Amino acid sequence: MSQVLDLRQQGKTLLIYNPRAGRSTSRPQLSEIIAQLQPSFGELAVQTTLHPGHAKELAATLGSRYDTVICCGGDGTLSETVNGLLSAGASPKVGYVPIGSTNDLAKNIGIPTDLKQNAWLLSRGETHGYDIGRFNDRFFTYFASFGPGVSVSYSTPQMMKNALGYSAYMINGFLFQLIPILRQVKPKRIKITYDGHVLEDDFYFGAVSNAYSVAGIFKYNESDVRFNDGKFEVMLVRRLHHAVQAFPMLRKMRRRDYDGESLLFLQAHEIKFEFSEPTPWTLDGEFGGDVTSAEICAKQNAIQICCEGKRGFLQHTAFTQQKQTR
Repeated sequence: MSQVLDLRQQGKTLLIYNPRAGRSTSRPQLSEIIAQLQPSFGELAVQTTLHPGHAKELAATLGSRYDTVICCGGDGTLSETVNGLLSAGASPKVGYVPIGSTNDLAKNIGIPTDLKQNAWLLSRGETHGYDIGRFNDRFFTYFASFGPGVSVSYSTPQMMKNALGYSAYMINGFLFQLIPILRQVKPKRIKITYDGHVLEDDFYFGAVSNAYSVAGIFKYNESDVRFNDGKFEVMLVRRLHHAVQAFPMLRKMRRRDYDGESLLFLQAHEIKFEFSEPTPWTLDGEFGGDVTSAEICAKQNAIQICCEGKRGFLQHTAFTQQKQTR
């Protein structure tokens, strides 16, 4: 039987809440979230985000003052929070209450989307080291990519996300954007250097991730992925003779059919992409900038995150419990 720990003696907790995340019809109210967390987190300071990027600002300026920082929102909110903490050199435990449209990271590493189950998990105080990606001078939590459809996530209107959830990405991405994009798609000549190896060729798409799957499209064998091994999984698409071949390529991705010719799979601690012209990237579903050089590194165990840790971790971090003083 799992032990439930009372964290009120373990220090102060900051809750960063994004009121715009997720579907408005099912999004829990802040009062509900506080009611679930308050019994285990006596000193609970609450900050509500007011604009995009605010979670990063709050985490950077306030994170070091707290023992635990819990963010409540979507994957973008978590990414902002982690960026703020790491940029400020803060290292509190990280909690995540996922109420976004897709909640990819939560599904991958075992964080319940049900509020009561999530609060129970947080109350236990169990944390696991999780690798974070450094992309040039910023960070991403689980996914970075370039190529056709790269703008699908960050260009999907928030109102559409709130109303339709994951369906919004499919409608906006495949009907409104991806099909027109594929008509004009051309490969890019890219030099890729990874862990001492060099690869130079024409590529249509590339993804660097620390997850079993992303948006239900990119899926890896679970035996190949470890969330704290200091390496990321890399998928590269090349040698498409026509743009319409992207659709059977998507099916190959879903089947995990990495043939080594058109679809490459590799793992690396450090990887550098060099382009002949500025190329747009997406980081955790948000715009990552146009760059000619992308240097990516896996920062092993960069954060301690509250999650189940039943799969995908090299080792389990035992419960941390401070002695209670009376």
